[in-house]
Amino acid sequence: MIQVNNLHKRYGKFPAVRGIDLTVQQGEIFGLIGPDGAGKTTTFQILAGVLEASEGQVEVLGRSPRHARLNIGYLTQQFSLYLDLSINENIRYSAGLREVSRQHLAERRDRYLKLMNLDRFGDRLAGQLSGGMKQKLALCCALVAEPDVLLLDEPTTGVDPVSRREFWDILAKLASQGVTIVVATPYLDEAERCNRIALMYDGKIQQTGTLKQLRANLGLHRLEVRAQRLAEVETALLQAIQRKKEHDQEHQKTSSLVDIQTFGDRLDVLVHEHNAGTAAVQQILQNQRLTVEAIEPVEATLENVFVTCLRQQGADPPFISLPRSKPQYSTRRAADTAIQTQHLFKTFGHFRAVDDVTLQVHYGEIYGLLGANGAGKTTTIKMLCGLLEASGGQISLAGQTQDLRSPDLRRRMGYMSQKFTLYDDLSVLQNLEFYCGVYGVPRSERRRKIDWVLEICGLVGQEDTITGRLPGGWKQRIAFGASVMHEPEILFLDEPTSGVDPLARRQFWRLIEDFARRGTAVLVTTHYLEEAEHCHQMGFMVAGTVVAEGSPSQIKAAQPGKLMEIVTNQTQLTADLLKTQLDPWRVSIFGDRLHVVLDQPDRQVPEIQAYLQHYRFEDGSPLILQSLRSVPFSLEDAFIGIVQRAQEKSL
Repeated sequence: MIQVNNLHKRYGKFPAVRGIDLTVQQGEIFGLIGPDGAGKTTTFQILAGVLEASEGQVEVLGRSPRHARLNIGYLTQQFSLYLDLSINENIRYSAGLREVSRQHLAERRDRYLKLMNLDRFGDRLAGQLSGGMKQKLALCCALVAEPDVLLLDEPTTGVDPVSRREFWDILAKLASQGVTIVVATPYLDEAERCNRIALMYDGKIQQTGTLKQLRANLGLHRLEVRAQRLAEVETALLQAIQRKKEHDQEHQKTSSLVDIQTFGDRLDVLVHEHNAGTAAVQQILQNQRLTVEAIEPVEATLENVFVTCLRQQGADPPFISLPRSKPQYSTRRAADTAIQTQHLFKTFGHFRAVDDVTLQVHYGEIYGLLGANGAGKTTTIKMLCGLLEASGGQISLAGQTQDLRSPDLRRRMGYMSQKFTLYDDLSVLQNLEFYCGVYGVPRSERRRKIDWVLEICGLVGQEDTITGRLPGGWKQRIAFGASVMHEPEILFLDEPTSGVDPLARRQFWRLIEDFARRGTAVLVTTHYLEEAEHCHQMGFMVAGTVVAEGSPSQIKAAQPGKLMEIVTNQTQLTADLLKTQLDPWRVSIFGDRLHVVLDQPDRQVPEIQAYLQHYRFEDGSPLILQSLRSVPFSLEDAFIGIVQRAQEKSL
């Protein structure tokens, strides 16, 4: 369906795409992943017929992309909707552009709106939809011409996990009907659902393969290490890796260890081999008189593959701690409370957006506030920051319960909002100078702090660039730097890594963890649940209420029943069959396999086995059940289960 040979694209002398080759088959979901500036969007624009290639051969459906455009659906990175038109009007407009007849429009609109669960909202303005609903509508607009090829450039950025999973289930159904899909995504856990994946960097494709092939090519394994004194354990292991690099005589003890990353209440350790790696970790910690609670071997993730590949290309951004002029807040006791709410609520007219929220965040703690779009997370943060007046309840910040809008208290807090933080018509330098003034950074310290932001963002020498010309991921990095230059003791981050590539996201979290270790209290929201594993504690919000709290491990362990992984020779058909037997949210497609949540596995597993093994196609051939096994709950699985059960209980 798509054939690309030696594709080049230059803007003047700058090479954006440098000789890529790829082939995509009919009905395949093909993932294109890479850091900001890798060339993904340029590749999409060429495949869509929006840009001409500088060199090379590109065929879509056997023709040049420009001549195949009526058979190509293209969902751009920015919303391609008219917010002051209704759902029906947006679809009708897109159908007119694509020369869809009135007869076909009515039938397709009804079919696709029903598929997206938008059929009840046809007259609602697009501007009044949640992020997930907007993306589903944009997909409807792309599908109304019934294209053979669908190009999706980061379609789920900013979309909550429930809507994102629904979106990917829809893509799997479309692919099973023969639609060919090419998708770019910064969320590597969802990229694992693609049939094949290409890793792109610096205008070139570095590797292509299935998730299984990419894991095998990595040649590394992952250990989850849990310990009480986690920061000391991480330091000991990192020092051992560094000693090995500097002195080869340590080879026997530490050659198994490749990479260490903190995730909230655990460490992820990449090793060459599970047993040798486990022994090396135990030996290093024993030498340092540190105890470990558990070491568990698990499969490497796509993020492990991605980060390792880009590190080999020299693309890993440096970790540079903020140069400090204030005393560290780690002098406070960890038991001291930085943020506290009791029975907090907020009403808008008759609608209660936040309902009876009680939470506590200590100094040195990262607290994740998670929930679907509209759950009340941003409203809660705005009340804590003094941007919204609470309708009731109590708030305590840094020990203060009165005068929470005072300039003195505000200078002790940092806030990175979900949408507006930077002025697009100012340069990067002008934005940073403005925030230095707002937060009261001493003039003698400003240049040092601004230089730090430029360095962590990779913008040294480009500080006069107009901010509005930068990609979204770069803006997020600058916005984060602007919110912490004054060394806040309380930091609010509302979806700080939305649209940020995995390497930059890892750098973000190293910086956030560095602030926490120095005593800053951090309250963060995110839709990316794999990164939520970095949080020490988290609360899940549903309809304005916190319905679950605990560490990532506690929340996953508290899930009822089991998560089963099912592999058959007909993935989409199996999903459709199981959704007739179980609640649809319990069944989700992950590439060539299914995840199924069962509350009573002892009874339900034999029933599912019998049901699938007795199924026959029209020609009498059987559905082949290749594998059925229990797998650990991911935080995303736990989140969706908690949200769905809470919603069912409220009905």
